[in-house]
Amino acid sequence: YNAASHCLLFLDHPNLHSYRLKMAPKKAKRRQAAGDSGSSNVFSMFEQSQIQEYKEAFTIIDQNRDGIISKDDLRDVLASMGQLNVKNEELEAMIKEAPGPINFTVFLTMFGEKLKGADPEDVILNAFKVLDPQGTGTIKKQFLEELLTTQCDRFNKDEIKNMWAAFPPDVAGNVDYKNICYVITHGEEKEE
Repeated sequence: YNAASHCLLFLDHPNLHSYRLKMAPKKAKRRQAAGDSGSSNVFSMFEQSQIQEYKEAFTIIDQNRDGIISKDDLRDVLASMGQLNVKNEELEAMIKEAPGPINFTVFLTMFGEKLKGADPEDVILNAFKVLDPQGTGTIKKQFLEELLTTQCDRFNKDEIKNMWAAFPPDVAGNVDYKNICYVITHGEEKEE
């Protein structure tokens, strides 16, 4: 998967929700101040490398290179990713999430706003720990897959395949949920 697919997720395309793991905001710089509109400080919410990744994704999505993401741009990039029958209503809903034309600053602001309320790492980690009563730091692949495909916002087969590609279980079938938590909240894998 690529940066464009990560970004399309946050425009709420229903088939792309499992790609959210990579581009979390910089934890220490989240802005919670009342009255902060987000746009003036949006660049301070992300590491420079993350901003560059978002810029690359924006450029991929902006198919006609006019500096604004339009409905046609979304249709074209989704088609290039194999999503050929996206309804006009879905595209319009994605575009309407923005307060106006989607230039790069608006695009980044949308991500900042969507990610601002993300749970901190310890909250996500504690949720996983409930599923790990022995405190091993891992969960059985089969158990996690069953939960992800049968509960709440259910993953489809492709999303499960992408999950295991991003977080492969060990030879015993154990999944390192601490790494998953880290990636969700920091946007990249820990270096061993």
